[in-house]
Amino acid sequence: MHKITTSTLAALEEMLQNVSRSAPQDFMPIYFAGGLESNQVIGHLNPEFIPYLQESLGKQAIPHIRLGHDRLTIEHARPIALSDSLSKLADRMHQGGFIPGWRHEDFAWIDQNGHEYFRLERSAFRTFGFRSMATHINGYTKAGNLWLGRRSETKATDPGRLDNLAAGGIGADETPWVNARRELWEEAGVPPQISDQIEPVGRIHMRRPIPNRGFHDEQLYIYDLELAENFIPTNHDGEVSGFIEIPLSEAAARILADEFTSDAAFVTADFILRNTRAR
Repeated sequence: MHKITTSTLAALEEMLQNVSRSAPQDFMPIYFAGGLESNQVIGHLNPEFIPYLQESLGKQAIPHIRLGHDRLTIEHARPIALSDSLSKLADRMHQGGFIPGWRHEDFAWIDQNGHEYFRLERSAFRTFGFRSMATHINGYTKAGNLWLGRRSETKATDPGRLDNLAAGGIGADETPWVNARRELWEEAGVPPQISDQIEPVGRIHMRRPIPNRGFHDEQLYIYDLELAENFIPTNHDGEVSGFIEIPLSEAAARILADEFTSDAAFVTADFILRNTRAR
């Protein structure tokens, strides 16, 4: 492993202490009046979105959705009914220009006990501040280098920024393990006989406001994968423009220079700290 200064390590540690931030005070809480933990806050709405939503719901109500002066409430119903109501709500927000990058792919909202209560278009999760899930895989070599991908310039979020070897949102009906192996193949061309070797190493709960968008609340499931020295990642889905192999010291410098996506920066910083401390 390449040497990293104590000041750099301290900066990475300080950064990781701010991984989970509270929603701004002026964001409207979204309550879920159902499930095993009734009346829990499950999301946050940017105040810039509220006038449009008030006008829309005032003209035509949506079942199980209630907007008050200080909160948006999702009322108890069967998951299929909630999914239908929230889909109608998301469609309206999309028509109003508040949900960019429509993906035609569903995420599932799952409570702390593992129960699924609704599904919704993945790009709507940030608009409403719902908690989503994603996997991030650190690809490393015995020589102590990290493989990083650079996101395509056509990506709706964080175009051109550095990312982990592979990363992606966990779709409805996927487990973290299944998602990680799928993303490894699609984004980096890692075949199953290699991706079978992924090692689960932890989880990071990322929470932060997104300017002009909403609130990003996501559980990041982290895996490490050792790659052979002669392995060269190859993108298959067009979401990665290229890859670089760099030492940990350079990865740390690029994190502090703000070249990474926010999520990948935290995941990579965690990898650097784990491997530096282990020496």
